[in-house]
Amino acid sequence: MKAIGYRIPGPIDRPDALEDIELPRPVATGHDLLVEVAAVSVNPVDTKVRKSAAAPEGGWKVLGWDAVGRVIETGPEVQGFAPGDEVYYAGSITRDGANSEYHLVDARIAAKKPATLGTAEAAALPLTAITAWEMLFDRLDIRRPVPGAAPAILIIGGAGGVGSIAIQLVRALTDLMVIATASRPETQAWVRELGAHHVLDHSKPLAEQVAALKIGAPGFVFSTTHTDSHLAEVQQLIAPQGRFGLIDDPATLDVLGFKRKAVSIHWELMFTRPIFGTPDLAEQGKLLAEVARLVDEGRIRTTLTETLSPINAANLRRAHALIESNRAKGKIVLESF
Repeated sequence: MKAIGYRIPGPIDRPDALEDIELPRPVATGHDLLVEVAAVSVNPVDTKVRKSAAAPEGGWKVLGWDAVGRVIETGPEVQGFAPGDEVYYAGSITRDGANSEYHLVDARIAAKKPATLGTAEAAALPLTAITAWEMLFDRLDIRRPVPGAAPAILIIGGAGGVGSIAIQLVRALTDLMVIATASRPETQAWVRELGAHHVLDHSKPLAEQVAALKIGAPGFVFSTTHTDSHLAEVQQLIAPQGRFGLIDDPATLDVLGFKRKAVSIHWELMFTRPIFGTPDLAEQGKLLAEVARLVDEGRIRTTLTETLSPINAANLRRAHALIESNRAKGKIVLESF
């Protein structure tokens, strides 16, 4: 089968950073679905792994943790899926990624794709939707108010893939005010379009901008990017007993400034459940089914902004470079082998 992989980690401008390769077609066992891949999207995790993780000796490293496709085979322990079903999922970082014609995924972390979306539109959603959902409702628990705080959430990096779906989930499922950050006119317009009540410029001090809204201190802050650059501002602007969450990888994180306000700190990694096979693993499949329902009801929309075709090394290198430029908005999807 066709696939895209690499052997040696490094920068994207190398000819061998990502290569078109041939691999054996895998076989479904246990809880696995064998999926014929129709579309994949690219996330920051793809670029981070490509720069740091080598392929197994004599083998290839295949990336890709967002996919839509058709079920070809099911393992003997699979329930709720059959050959021919169209599914969407993010998969597990401990297994080969979906940048291949056929891919194995645990059925418990997959769901049937939104019926109202095409394959590219649906491929934009899984990883970011899981990340945003788990942070908002499992980690920050935004449905539980912070006493005395403004009923608001600040989302830093609102125009990125996770921020773009997080804004919509908060608007669809809560009454919280959404304050999102974006620094360019086109990204500011994007987050307003997605439902942000207020848009701040994260290239300028945030605490002063939040104070200027005259709504009080927000109880929740969700940082999707450059957390180390914004940490002091967040410590100043968040409400006492507030809840702060992040998903990026700062080299250091000095959280002592949160102590006086008794702010709780929450890190989200959507791969944690698959990595450790947690007892609640199937919650990821359930939440993706709920996201599909919200899409089909017209309450949230795809975050797709650019589609490339076909799925090959050249287009994946282009997508990786755009992600690394920090100028992407929404999601980039590759469609069809």
